Amino acid sequence: MIGIMTANGWRITEQRRELAEIFSRAEGYLSPKDVYDQMAVAHPGVSFDTVYRNLRLLSEMGALEQFYFMDGGLKFRASCLDHHHHHLICINCEKTLTFEYCPMEQPLDLPGNFKIINHRFEVFGVCEACRKE
Repeated sequence: MIGIMTANGWRITEQRRELAEIFSRAEGYLSPKDVYDQMAVAHPGVSFDTVYRNLRLLSEMGALEQFYFMDGGLKFRASCLDHHHHHLICINCEKTLTFEYCPMEQPLDLPGNFKIINHRFEVFGVCEACRKE
């Protein structure tokens, strides 16, 4: 995440370094409030607006993936940058499993000579552990 910030011309401040650390420690998705609460521990003067703006910008840069959960609202997690894959997301516990199938590998007949630059594919359901409960 620090490399992406630097490549996009961001100055690496202690707050931005802390933001990267928060996502490196996180195992799941974080809401903007989750991130703000963790940031405020180390940086009591940080504002929610600053945290939210940085989350959106990092998402636009590709450092964060954002998902909208039906019950939990907008949440973020660090992007998976080492290879292309997609996600199965449990709507109950928010556990995420990766899978390698990509529907975009099939030939597409797109209207208007449309050129795809990037894509995401998420499948929402209930994981095995939650189904057993």
